[in-house]
Amino acid sequence: MNTLSRRTMIQGLGVTLGLPILDAMVPSQAWAAPEMLAGNRMGFVFFPNGAIMKDWTPGQVGAQFDLPRTLKPLAAHQKDLLVLTGLAQDKARANGDGGGDHARNSAAFLTGSQPRKTDGADIHVGVSVDQIAASQIGHQTKLPSLEVGIDAGRQAGRCDSGYSCAYQSNISWKTPTTPVAKEVQPKLAFERLFGRGEDHKAVQERNFYRKSILDFVSADSKKLKNRLGANDQRKLDEYFTSVREIEQRIERSEDQASRARPDLDIPDGVPSDWAEHVRLMYDLIVLSFQTDTTRVFTFMLANSGSNRTFKELGVNGGHHQLSHHRNEEEKVAQLQKIDEYSVKQFSYFLDKLKSVKEGDGTLLDHSMVLYGSALSDANRHRHEDLPILVAGRGNGTIQTGRHVRYEEETPMNNLFLSMLDRMNVKVDQLGDSTGRVTQLDG
Repeated sequence: MNTLSRRTMIQGLGVTLGLPILDAMVPSQAWAAPEMLAGNRMGFVFFPNGAIMKDWTPGQVGAQFDLPRTLKPLAAHQKDLLVLTGLAQDKARANGDGGGDHARNSAAFLTGSQPRKTDGADIHVGVSVDQIAASQIGHQTKLPSLEVGIDAGRQAGRCDSGYSCAYQSNISWKTPTTPVAKEVQPKLAFERLFGRGEDHKAVQERNFYRKSILDFVSADSKKLKNRLGANDQRKLDEYFTSVREIEQRIERSEDQASRARPDLDIPDGVPSDWAEHVRLMYDLIVLSFQTDTTRVFTFMLANSGSNRTFKELGVNGGHHQLSHHRNEEEKVAQLQKIDEYSVKQFSYFLDKLKSVKEGDGTLLDHSMVLYGSALSDANRHRHEDLPILVAGRGNGTIQTGRHVRYEEETPMNNLFLSMLDRMNVKVDQLGDSTGRVTQLDG
């Protein structure tokens, strides 16, 4: 069996297809070496409007804890999780700036910085943790980072109590004044991952003939398979099957959108079903990690303050409207349903990450994904004791399967610094950080 570079790709007309990490690329014993931290992955999933914390927070601390109601869909992954409580994002608070907690929720989520209250062009917050990582290790992959979401957002105008819409629509900030726009159409995200970008004619030809991206690289892929051992050939077949399935789902969702009644406001290329849209994006993230196309992602499940309805759950009220529940039992119950539904999709994502075998473990073992918000109790606009999960073992640097309670008001940016350490990204200060968190490794 020949040795392959981790940067090996297969090519065709207008297409460059990254490959999963194969045995031929990395000897099995190398996965335990410290230098493999360079292959660690990191991601951040944001949800709006906080959570019903009594149904989120485990009653026990340590390894022997019961998953509360909202986290029950994660039962199969409990040993792969850290539930973290006690973390805060102080810069999501008003701090003298008045209303606008939802805009500050998303703006401060990954920056730990106070957004300037403006609805003009002079927006200013801070650099986000994902972009700090991308600036130092992004040159090692095709894409320095991947930003996806579900809701399109405006980059200008007023959205929340005098704050620019840019704050509400973005969690990723390349500079204090430059948000990194997210991609909300699965097809365009797919093309970003696998298209060469400059060959628009090839993309148009593929769309016209409804051809799979795999058809364009078939000759190169056959040559590659002849060089691989049986186990790597199986991995490659599984990977190609995943790519094909995603293409077919994107195509079906576009067909469904085109057949929708004209009075339905469905953007081109966006699935009408929220859960399917979310799962497609999760699948694309898995492919981006599996092929080492990027090692850093952000995913906004909705823009901050989203008022989406979830009629599929029997919830007819808007999410944001319900979040100001005033402790009304029926509204609290509806919000908990939304929280649990969102966690269910995250569980699907972890299923996919765990299904990809890599070296001595799985893709999830070699990743760390934070799922959370900079709002806890949205009814009172609280920004402490946040709902935060971290999934994955970070290449053996995180001891999962525990509920860790930190001292109240521990800056969440302390956690980010500890995550950056595990990416071999060296930073002394991030936003309002005061140091590193402990207890991630036991």
